[in-house]
Amino acid sequence: MNYFSLAANHKLKHIINNLIKMADGSSEALAPTEARGCPGIACLALKRLVVGFVMKVWNFLNKAWDLGHSDPRKVIHCLKVGMALTVVSLFYYMRPLYEGVGGNAMWAVMTVVVVFENTVGATLCKSINRICGTFLAGFLAIGIHWIANRSGKEFEPIITGISVFLLASAATFSRFIPSVKARFDYGAMIFILTFSLVSVSGYRVDQLFDMASQRILTIIIGTSLCVVITMIICPIWAGEELYVLITRNMDKLANSLDGCVADYFNDSGGFAGSDKESDKKLLGYKCVLGSKGIEESMANFARWEPAHGRFNFRHPWKQYLKIGASMRDCAYCIEALNGCVSSENKVSELTKKHISNIAMKVSSDSSTVIKELAKTMKTMKKSTAIDLLVGEMNNAVLDLQEDLKSLPNLFINPQPQLPQESDDCPENNNTKAEAEAVALMDIIPLVTLASLLIEIVARIEGMVGAVQELAELAEFKAAGDRKANQNQTTNKVVPDQHALRRV
Repeated sequence: MNYFSLAANHKLKHIINNLIKMADGSSEALAPTEARGCPGIACLALKRLVVGFVMKVWNFLNKAWDLGHSDPRKVIHCLKVGMALTVVSLFYYMRPLYEGVGGNAMWAVMTVVVVFENTVGATLCKSINRICGTFLAGFLAIGIHWIANRSGKEFEPIITGISVFLLASAATFSRFIPSVKARFDYGAMIFILTFSLVSVSGYRVDQLFDMASQRILTIIIGTSLCVVITMIICPIWAGEELYVLITRNMDKLANSLDGCVADYFNDSGGFAGSDKESDKKLLGYKCVLGSKGIEESMANFARWEPAHGRFNFRHPWKQYLKIGASMRDCAYCIEALNGCVSSENKVSELTKKHISNIAMKVSSDSSTVIKELAKTMKTMKKSTAIDLLVGEMNNAVLDLQEDLKSLPNLFINPQPQLPQESDDCPENNNTKAEAEAVALMDIIPLVTLASLLIEIVARIEGMVGAVQELAELAEFKAAGDRKANQNQTTNKVVPDQHALRRV
């Protein structure tokens, strides 16, 4: 302690002396201090800069590791792209291959870079579009070049320019057509690029046919290599990804419905586990709302894929879009239901208790129907219990509607009969009106929740119809002996009915 106090006193005296000398106009005492302090400050700033850069690089590597660890298929896709580029680069490294395609070997490398996608369907879509667009544009460019060449030197640039203008304009307009844009947008763009390059370069190049044939050959080599690698080495099928996405979203939708109603009625049995996991399941419907674009792109790519796994070549992928649309219709209602849970207009526990049991039963039966639909799609077998479950769900809705009819009689209590002379008193009339208004405001949030549940049930029936249509189009197998499962389902429902009747 004495050492530190002496050091502090010495430092303080040094500072005071410096201040006195500065007041006298002499700054010589500070010059050595500044000279010593500037390198130290610079070193400290440099150390902070280096440490900050190292920490940013370390955080980036951690995120990259987590991304690869969560989905190893991304790492495999990167390795496949590297393998394809290495193989196609041999056309530059090996003299016989280079002499076969000439300087146009770079088109094979460019083809691999722009065509190789994560899924088989996307790679096939781009490959076929690129080949067809290149073939069509190449042959048209050669034909127009032949016609222009026969017309003389004066008319050759005019014919070439007019053909580029007309065909490029028509191909660009075709990209605005929805059906063309959905499946052939990339092919139209390649057509414009190839036709323009071949037509313009053909005006100065004598051996136009050789140049066009070499470019078409390199593009065929690049696309064939991409297709072979993506289909043989750990293929990722767009159709299977769409199938998994739809079934997973169904489970999330069922969990969100159960969680919202359980949270509204303060039922602790809604979810088990940590609060973070419960919130993730409760908000699972948001994944359904945000999956429209992914579903449409996957369905488009799945149409290009050959038969694989349990999916035939003519599998009805469009029906998955209808199922996804019906799921989003249901998810919108669940989002409104979640808004009721977090609403500031609270309902008394006495009011909630009147329909809590039947509302919980409606949500339970509805989520059971959704889970049964997900199970039907996972197993690709027609469900024999779905009609029974839908019937139980509709019966629960009828019971909920009956309970709603009794709400006015229970909660809007008429005031006691006052004497005859007090009927005309404005104060008594105002008191009665205020009591009825308060009771009505207490009922409105509960009626809103019940009406949302009824609407959800109606939209779930739309989901049932879409899944059953898929089962017919995709020729799902007939289910086996599922009497045991039906009995289990019935045993789950019957106790709830008895409990509801006792209430």
